Amino acid sequence: MLFTSILSCLLLLSPGGALARAAPRDNVLDKRLSYTNVADFETFETPIALAGLYANIGPDGSKSQGAKSGVVIASPSTSNPDYLYTWTRDAALVYKYIVDRFTSGRDSSLRTKIDNFVGHVARIQQVSNPSGTVSTGGLGEPKFLISEAAFTGGWGRPQRDGPALRATTLIAYANWLIANSNTTHVRNVLWPILLLDLNYVSNSWNSTGFDLWEEVNGASFFTTAVQHRALREGIALATALGDPSSTVAAWTTQAQNIFCFLQSYWSSSSGFIVANVNPGNGAIRSGKDANTVLTSVHTFDPAAGCDSRTFQPCSDKALANLKVYVDSFRSIYSINSGIASNAAVATGRYPEDSYYGGNPWYLTTFAVAEQLYRALQVWDAEGKGINVTSISLPFFQQFNSSATVTTIPAGSASYTTLTTAIKTFADGFALKGAQYAPSSGALAEQYTRGAGTPTSAADLTWSYASVLTMFDARDNLAVDGWGAASLTLPNTCSTGGGGGSAATVNFRETATTVWGENIYLVGSIDALKNWDPNNAIGPLDNTNTYPVWRVSVSIPAGTYFEYKYIRKNNGVVTWESGSNRVNTAPAAGATLTINDTWK
Repeated sequence: MLFTSILSCLLLLSPGGALARAAPRDNVLDKRLSYTNVADFETFETPIALAGLYANIGPDGSKSQGAKSGVVIASPSTSNPDYLYTWTRDAALVYKYIVDRFTSGRDSSLRTKIDNFVGHVARIQQVSNPSGTVSTGGLGEPKFLISEAAFTGGWGRPQRDGPALRATTLIAYANWLIANSNTTHVRNVLWPILLLDLNYVSNSWNSTGFDLWEEVNGASFFTTAVQHRALREGIALATALGDPSSTVAAWTTQAQNIFCFLQSYWSSSSGFIVANVNPGNGAIRSGKDANTVLTSVHTFDPAAGCDSRTFQPCSDKALANLKVYVDSFRSIYSINSGIASNAAVATGRYPEDSYYGGNPWYLTTFAVAEQLYRALQVWDAEGKGINVTSISLPFFQQFNSSATVTTIPAGSASYTTLTTAIKTFADGFALKGAQYAPSSGALAEQYTRGAGTPTSAADLTWSYASVLTMFDARDNLAVDGWGAASLTLPNTCSTGGGGGSAATVNFRETATTVWGENIYLVGSIDALKNWDPNNAIGPLDNTNTYPVWRVSVSIPAGTYFEYKYIRKNNGVVTWESGSNRVNTAPAAGATLTINDTWK
């Protein structure tokens, strides 16, 4: 026994023994809380995030027991909160990372998982649910049971980003299959699935739905942008497959309409992207929202450079918006106290958030870093320098208070100094997430605003995907483009600036009211107050015409717009029901009269 004990001790102390292995592991865990180098954090966190992500995918994930093949559970948490469901949005974003990892050649073993997901999508598209059937709106249902049965409880539905995100993920796989001589599989298996999702996007993009946080029922910047991307990718794939030209034509028309509408989210007067417009359920917010940062990340196209029309990560509008978004959290979270105004801070969904007390989220903090890394990637790859505009100037003045509107030449000392500062800024957000992760590296949904303690759903699959895509961005890993570089904004589309020749639109609304109640008008462009009910046009005039309420508005010629009427009575705002009304202003100098009835 004594010999055995001595031998055991010698083995433990040997280079290959348990104690020799434990010491460096423990040092890594201890070091995690004081990382000063993102590369070290990446080395530590990547295998943990991959394991956490795969553990949440059925049928064989260690934390997804009971999930059907290809199902992504949001989190294994079953109470406070119960996230043991599969969300269409989350699953699509998680699988987009998996597809990218597979198609880039980093892990050839993932094809089975991807094919499992394809099978899951084919099945779940056919499940009737509270949003409808496959042909009556059911594709907009946000979540299902992990058995693939419908979730029939109350929820914010429909959510129209899911089918678009799912289409983008499957198209990335389809493009790889075609490049590897497997077009038949795409045509026979993937294309019928994609047709359902893309036709849904084409037919319903201009209908209201809940945003990605499942709280605001209206129009969401994130949703509009991913719908636009999905249709553009769908058009390219349909053309490659020789699908009927009528399909391509219909999608092209709607893609152009979406592209037009996308411009209306930018508020030139406020200098940021208003995340949600037409909040039909009464949710009034500042509009500053991680939704906008996630949009730049998930619609990134390296070939598009710094295009501001698609809000690319290095575009002046996306950078201006990023600063406004980040700054909105500097004073409301205790853990951000004392941090310099040009240094990284913890960020959350939106400053008015109250869910679980309103906290920072790992995925939103990592998204800031990812947008900045992708901006740096484009600047370096293009070699054109950095164009500082009057819109993006406040962003750049964080790093150089004397910055002016100019172009900073690539390779210059000023360029090097600036990009180094922005890289440090980006690293700060990555390290902020590392600072508030537990020593195990497990990532929950949120971390508390006062102490930085992980809270809400544990092992959130989307959190794991977000840290992995952030690392990819920092490592300058290539991503597929989606055609953003070749887009032309239609001449009949307003960019929200309100310039150019105008037309007159006469709005006529028939509505009976009670004493003290008035009718107002609000819509998707500057001329219609960018969906701001507090600044709505009105009260409309009804002199000698009641119950017809009237107003004439000057709108840039040829502008596509959406609008609704609202009632106001002693501060109480009531939106008319149904989808947004839509129209297009006539030619310059012409007049259009619209006759509506309250709905």
